[in-house]
Amino acid sequence: MAEPRAAEAYEATRIAYELGKTVRAMREERGWSQSDLAAGAAMTQSAVARFEAGGTVPTIPVLERLARALDADVKVRLTPRVPAA
Repeated sequence: MAEPRAAEAYEATRIAYELGKTVRAMREERGWSQSDLAAGAAMTQSAVARFEAGGTVPTIPVLERLARALDADVKVRLTPRVPAA
């Protein structure tokens, strides 16, 4: 990660993957297909598939649409980093 923005890109990808994993788990708990979720969130099935795979970094409006479809809340928070001892 010698490139200046590599760590930033890696972190964005990690967050996208974690969000996708969470949405997939919530969808599967409901017994829904990707098409079911897509219909509820006014998205395409392929967009849901890319999201769940962590292939896209979502916008807040996309997260809100998915959350509404899943009857969930979006909570964004910033937490201070703890300095290394």
